[in-house]
Amino acid sequence: MNIAFHGAARHVTGSKHLITLNNGTQILLDCGLFQGMGEETDELNGYFGFKPSRVNYLVLSHAHIDHCGLIPRLVSEGFEGQIFCTPATMDLARILMLDSAKIQEQDAEYSNRHKSEQDKIEPLYTEDDVIKALGLFKVVEYNEEFEIEPRIKLVFTDAGHILGSAAVHLSILEDGKYTQITFSGDVGRYNDMLLKDPQRFEQADYILLESTYGDSLHKDLEPTEGQLQEIIQQTCVLRGGKLIIPAFAVGRTQEILYALNALELKGCLPDVPYYVDSPLSGKATDVLKSHPEVYNKNVQEVLKVDADPFAFKGLRFIESVEESKALNDDPRPCVIISASGMAEAGRVKHHIRNNISNEKNTILMVGYCEPSSLGGKLLAGESFVHIFGEEFPVRAEVRSIKSMSAHGDYEDLLRFASCQDPEQVKAVFLVHGEYDVQLKFKEKLSVVGFKRIEIPEKKQHFEL
Repeated sequence: MNIAFHGAARHVTGSKHLITLNNGTQILLDCGLFQGMGEETDELNGYFGFKPSRVNYLVLSHAHIDHCGLIPRLVSEGFEGQIFCTPATMDLARILMLDSAKIQEQDAEYSNRHKSEQDKIEPLYTEDDVIKALGLFKVVEYNEEFEIEPRIKLVFTDAGHILGSAAVHLSILEDGKYTQITFSGDVGRYNDMLLKDPQRFEQADYILLESTYGDSLHKDLEPTEGQLQEIIQQTCVLRGGKLIIPAFAVGRTQEILYALNALELKGCLPDVPYYVDSPLSGKATDVLKSHPEVYNKNVQEVLKVDADPFAFKGLRFIESVEESKALNDDPRPCVIISASGMAEAGRVKHHIRNNISNEKNTILMVGYCEPSSLGGKLLAGESFVHIFGEEFPVRAEVRSIKSMSAHGDYEDLLRFASCQDPEQVKAVFLVHGEYDVQLKFKEKLSVVGFKRIEIPEKKQHFEL
């Protein structure tokens, strides 16, 4: 058999890894959108590099859009097989893919307003494509061996990254012997704010391991609650400005709400209005509330004294576009949490445009950003940025809280892999990371005994 890497290869988005067996059976691991790749993004999302109609099965690690966001297009181009994921991943994927389809259709409509018929563009997929794709989903519980077909077995273990996230373990029988393949998906942090630790897993022959923060450590960073309190105090209370927080609708927004709720429980939450300006974030928060089984012991303890750990005084969820626009016309200090996390799309881009040139305000980044994304440029300290075709001077303060990452640092990743006997692992393939980071993480894996460590390029094939 062989494996080919069609996304998240020396980059962190567009996760797609295709396993092809000797008899032609194909298993796709994830099918994600490329995000934040500049002008290249549309082209990357428009071409898979393989024939969707030839793929027999899709295994989805989790519901982030860079892992599930191209599933509807895969289906519209001919994929008819089953899609396997955990129950919570299906719940989240439903709302995320429907939201993505809505954005695709709206963007196409807006772009086509002044174009001739022959120059008009089509959305990547529609809501009808999403509904058709959802009909192919099959849920598999954590730690239950599921037989995809007599010679292919699947097990999910908790990856601790977001609600429903899983490491994928395949056992494939070929030529009279089993080959064990593990795909980490995205690995969460040990002692996470909300979720349980990543689980140990059985010995693998081949491991596809994410490497987003393979050169970083989070443990020495300040606690999230204290940093949030200080930034809100400085921005909203002392300067009278607005705090804009680009945050992914799934995972990061809920972590921020949990931290702000904890400040309120301690009597330390600054008294200003708090807005979540993302309908998708509201839906994702409801999904998280419906799966309390994923919470770690600390959250379980909080639930004994607080029935809703994601709500607090002064919090309001914004639904309509009119309400969102009104926030930009309101001069009063406030905190606005809005998607997307890289500030590449969504309502947060409008909030940044309207507030970035006022020194009273703060833009707070709380997650990974592709270097070419708007969030990445702000983190890099650029003095001017382009938003919706206009150039804006960056006068607002730009801050970051690195301790909020849902991705494990290199110690977390090494701990995740420590349940393996390196001598028995034939190869580790590093995915979902920038190349310079992967080179550093490769050295760390070598030190702990892993022999063959590959860093695949996009479209590169390897024989297993």
